[in-house]
Amino acid sequence: MPYVMTVDQRDSRRGADRVAGVLAALADVPVVLGFERTAGDEFQGVLDDPHQVVSVLARLVRDGGWSIGIGAGPVATPLPESTRAATGSAFLRARRAVDAAKQRPSRVAVRGEDAEAAADAQAVATALTVLVQRRSPQAWEAVDLVEAGRTQAETATELGVSRQAVGQRLAAGLWETERDLHLPLARLLRRAVGR
Repeated sequence: MPYVMTVDQRDSRRGADRVAGVLAALADVPVVLGFERTAGDEFQGVLDDPHQVVSVLARLVRDGGWSIGIGAGPVATPLPESTRAATGSAFLRARRAVDAAKQRPSRVAVRGEDAEAAADAQAVATALTVLVQRRSPQAWEAVDLVEAGRTQAETATELGVSRQAVGQRLAAGLWETERDLHLPLARLLRRAVGR
């Protein structure tokens, strides 16, 4: 089930090129074809796991400053060694999606073989994006530690706050709500492939 993510840096003419840094940060993501710069301030990768697509989306949204297009559908096989040399409808959809994302407040869009499932996936992706973008630095501190496997008590000790304060930070950051959105978004992306 191929998914193409096409990502474009926003306001790149006014700031430093951030593509190399994000490519290094995404080097640990399991992919079919690795993320690589495709043109200027844009990069692209091919994944086969919708859960990984959701994970990369959340990472890029947290990083900020990206327009993110997700295309779901077939790619031409056999696959080349480079993302830049690959073709197929998932690539065309990812291109349309990133162009649409540039016009959306959330800066994320999804296009797929199953247009209805893709529209539903886009709605859930938008909700996840808005939630992640609005999380405070204090909430991120707690979320990062809990997601790294620490208990709320351990997180409280490490942050020098009460366990209750950690719970409040997680609640204010809507951490459980974000986690609840990951699985349905992955399911909708799977449906968007259209098989």
